[in-house]
Amino acid sequence: MKVNEKDLYKALKKHFGFTAFKGLQESVIKSILEKNNTFVIMPTGGGKSLCYQLPALMQEGTAIVVSPLIALMKNQVDAIRGISKENGIAHVLNSSLNKGEVARVKEDIQKGITKLLYVAPESLIKEEYASFLQRQKISFVAIDEAHCISEWGHDFRPEYRNLKEIIKRIDNVPIIALTATATEKVQEDILKTLSITDATTFKASFNRPNLFYDVRPKTKNVNADIIRFVKKYEGKSGIIYCLSRKKVEEIAQVLQVNGIKAVPYHAGLLKNRAKHQDMFLMEEVDVVVATIAFGMGIDKPDVRFVIHHDIPKSLESYYQETGRAGRDGGEGYCLTFYSYKDIEKLEKFMAGKPIAEQENGHALLQEVVGYAETSMSRRKYLLHYFGEEFDEINGDGADMDDNTRNPKPKHEAKQDVKILLEVIRDTKEKYKSKDLVATIVGKENAMLKSHRTTEKPFFGIGKDKDSSYWMALLRQVLVTKSIRKEIEQYGVVKITQKGLDFIDNPTSFMMTEDHVYNEANDAAIITNAKAAAGVTDPILMKMLKELRKREGKRLGVPPFVIFQDPSLEDMTLKYPMRVEELSNIHGVGDGKAKKYGKPFVALIAKYVEENDILRPDDLVVKSTGENSGLKLFIIQNTDRKIPLEDIAKSKGLEFRQLIKEMQRIVYMGTKLNIDYYINEILDEEQQEEIMEYFMEAETDKIDVAIEEFDGDYDDEELRIMRIKFISDVAN
Repeated sequence: MKVNEKDLYKALKKHFGFTAFKGLQESVIKSILEKNNTFVIMPTGGGKSLCYQLPALMQEGTAIVVSPLIALMKNQVDAIRGISKENGIAHVLNSSLNKGEVARVKEDIQKGITKLLYVAPESLIKEEYASFLQRQKISFVAIDEAHCISEWGHDFRPEYRNLKEIIKRIDNVPIIALTATATEKVQEDILKTLSITDATTFKASFNRPNLFYDVRPKTKNVNADIIRFVKKYEGKSGIIYCLSRKKVEEIAQVLQVNGIKAVPYHAGLLKNRAKHQDMFLMEEVDVVVATIAFGMGIDKPDVRFVIHHDIPKSLESYYQETGRAGRDGGEGYCLTFYSYKDIEKLEKFMAGKPIAEQENGHALLQEVVGYAETSMSRRKYLLHYFGEEFDEINGDGADMDDNTRNPKPKHEAKQDVKILLEVIRDTKEKYKSKDLVATIVGKENAMLKSHRTTEKPFFGIGKDKDSSYWMALLRQVLVTKSIRKEIEQYGVVKITQKGLDFIDNPTSFMMTEDHVYNEANDAAIITNAKAAAGVTDPILMKMLKELRKREGKRLGVPPFVIFQDPSLEDMTLKYPMRVEELSNIHGVGDGKAKKYGKPFVALIAKYVEENDILRPDDLVVKSTGENSGLKLFIIQNTDRKIPLEDIAKSKGLEFRQLIKEMQRIVYMGTKLNIDYYINEILDEEQQEEIMEYFMEAETDKIDVAIEEFDGDYDDEELRIMRIKFISDVAN
């Protein structure tokens, strides 16, 4: 069918009120109207949905739009109904409808009223729907979020793999696949799986020049960092992404008590989920804190910032989520907090999955690590990942990222890379990162002793530099694919052929040094001196640590028993000068404040006076006061000697979550008596051995304790004994 251009523009004006198309829209629409299989790769904000909506409205019959989320469907159906007098012009067919509603949808399709039918892939599989659609006039099938088809994609959904068979059964009609993000491997997979290798492909540039990309180290005060940032955007819209529902709830609450209009959004909210989404779209709230379930198809043009509290699982996810900022071409700030610990957490989640899935997931994660740790232009790195070249000097948006604004220092590390690779090779590729680094810096542990690595000539070969240096180098070398992490024996580092070649012929390796972000110099975020005063005070931190050490010695307890590092760091941020003010400090309860606080607040008061410090009262992050009911419940039930598993079950907690809550209670200065439980799992001698260890330990970290006991006790046993130790010795 030859497309009349005049008719096309007339239809655009009639249905959408536009006089011109955006980017590739016109070419895509012509391809669809000419009945071609069509593949569209267009970034978020590029106007993908109009590409299939307009041809559907212009043609006879009903276009089926396969979409993965009910919220997305509802959003688009409402938009189409808004441009037509006929309510039945667009419908949803999914599990949320009752029998009467399904009958109404079918009737409108039969009458030829419905031009767009949005369905979930699961609904298409249903015999009742498939056989009904078989008898109707179908114009084409559009598959939105087509990357869900590919197991190499960031959002793989197995039910998408069967779409081709179902479509074939309904009618032999053109297929239009659309995605906002797909690497070349994913693109290939989509075309093959849908059997549309003949499709006319349209690929728009992935460059969003108005977005500023910023990756910052994730500190222990990340909540305070987020609050400071959001307050710079008062009255403007933003999205904060977290990986867990629990974190979503926690951050939404922290924002609320600090005077920011925020709501949580995740799958577990059921009724409130749609309500919160509407509140955000209607600007009743400024910020939505969400899991990745939020945002697909949310067409809010004026989102001014997107924050990732947790690093995403893939660069596709990252690109799509950050792409929700600045869709109107205005300001869009994309801030990500990065900690390698988060990557390790994501790796652990993958450990139980099938090997092929682990390999895919691990490969995607390594790309994320590479992006977060790169010192090159982030825009260039990102666009290169999607197969697009970018001129980082003259390209559109060339200076719009933290690396180009604040270049990270680098140094030549060719010899250190050679040392690292030789140690991996000479230890027969049997160690994980931690043990490799211990070998290089000469730190003995049970694992290294058992393999006699401590007797080797290379043991301690790099002790002139600290562990964190070698760990950072190892991660940067990992990104170059000279080494890899084993999938089967998860986490064991192996050397690749590329690494072996490097040993024989070392070439330049510019290692990026850890970049200390200077908040005070960045006008984009910090705009006043008061806010800049919120940076942790390293001089005071040193003084507080020395005082903690002296107090520990005087009282005969390890320093961590008194206050943990996060509490001291919070003191350097808020400068509490009276014992009562310690209740504002992270991890300090009333009991702990009264027992240990006096010398600490005295030191801080003296320091504030001598240095003429203006305390940043406006930056004191109020705690939510949450968990007080849970705290009381745990204290009462442990007093009644109720088994811990039963306490957890009655509150719908996992056992690990209960332990975490108990840790919080004792670290804030409250006693808990759990001897009744411990006596069931450990004998007297074992308890004594662990208590002695904690009394002499320099740190209360569990991974250090596990290493010390060489696996004699598991993680939970040591955590429960640490609760007893802090309760008995500190409180």
